[in-house]
Amino acid sequence: MTHAPQIRIPATYMRGGTSKGVFFKLEDLPEAARVPGPARDALLLRVIGSPDPYGKQTDGMGGATSSTSKTVILSKSSQPGHDVDYLFGQVSIDQAFVDWSGNCGNLSAAVGPFAVANGFIDAQRVPENGTVEVRIWQVNIGKTIINHVPITNGEVQETGDFELDGVTFPAAEVPVEFVDPADEGGGSMFPTGNLVDDLEVPGVGTFKATMINAGIPTIFLNAADIGYDGTELQDDINNDEAALARFETIRAHGALRMGLIQDVSEAAARQHTPKVAFVASPRTYTASSGKAVASEDVDLLVRALSMGKLHHAMMGTAAVAIGTAAAIPGTLVNLAAGGGERNSVRFGHPSGTLRVGAEATLVDGEWRVLKASMSRSARVLMEGWVRIPVPGHTE
Repeated sequence: MTHAPQIRIPATYMRGGTSKGVFFKLEDLPEAARVPGPARDALLLRVIGSPDPYGKQTDGMGGATSSTSKTVILSKSSQPGHDVDYLFGQVSIDQAFVDWSGNCGNLSAAVGPFAVANGFIDAQRVPENGTVEVRIWQVNIGKTIINHVPITNGEVQETGDFELDGVTFPAAEVPVEFVDPADEGGGSMFPTGNLVDDLEVPGVGTFKATMINAGIPTIFLNAADIGYDGTELQDDINNDEAALARFETIRAHGALRMGLIQDVSEAAARQHTPKVAFVASPRTYTASSGKAVASEDVDLLVRALSMGKLHHAMMGTAAVAIGTAAAIPGTLVNLAAGGGERNSVRFGHPSGTLRVGAEATLVDGEWRVLKASMSRSARVLMEGWVRIPVPGHTE
């Protein structure tokens, strides 16, 4: 009997915002995995340790949450005016598939630092001290992201005093801009044509919903309409299997209304998008860290689900959707924040608060957002090689 030898692949394990994932250069992948398809998916699944029926990803690099079951593939950009192409793969924990349908906003903050550190940026553009602008082409959704990467003594600065709720230790601040974050695929920011719809979910109910495609397709609901107050933490939702099943049913029917799928059965193979979130007006609560969040410190409360579970903080792409929707008078997000016009919003999430900016304008009867922005941080956790059994080896 023969046994599969292990191969090793250059990789970097990075935190970006409140997520972390395994970063690869496209050129470092085995040849079969340099193009989209089963070979690439199988390799990334094995690296992360999926599918794992135990839900722990013990035999891989994944951390058994949607925030830590992520992969990134980077290459020199093929797009004019951009530095690096960024492809994101959300790896399922317990099923054998990688979802390529959306972006990770949190890991977007790590792309620029990785690009600088790995020679994707012309050395002449990198100052001895200051910041360098890295223009990123987000391949999954065909959008531009800009990182403003801090540089100290000619190298990426990773440590600092910027604090991000949901991340234990301070680090260097990386401002991130999402350029023209709406209209993925050229469609409307509001796929149904309405700021608020009545979303009918058979067997569950009919709910007011704002369905928006900005940053990432997101379905916003009023917390009170589904029996919550917006102060919930992870255990309040994730320990309730019936609640999770209801959210998934809502998500599937919302995806259908948004035109993302043709039949509700297709939602099971599209776990990463759309997201479901619920909003409420401000009230005081205690964050998961024990930190008190006062009602006067936030404009509204938001809780969001990712890959079938309540997120421990907030997905970066969902934050873009929140900021965009908040800037448009009449959406559920805007109304929860008090209504009216605004170009930024600070919202409360399970780990604390986050501010996101967005400016919306009405052009020929269609809402347009030119840019959304927020600050995150990023840090290399480990670099070297990941090892996996030779793909396709048989005894």
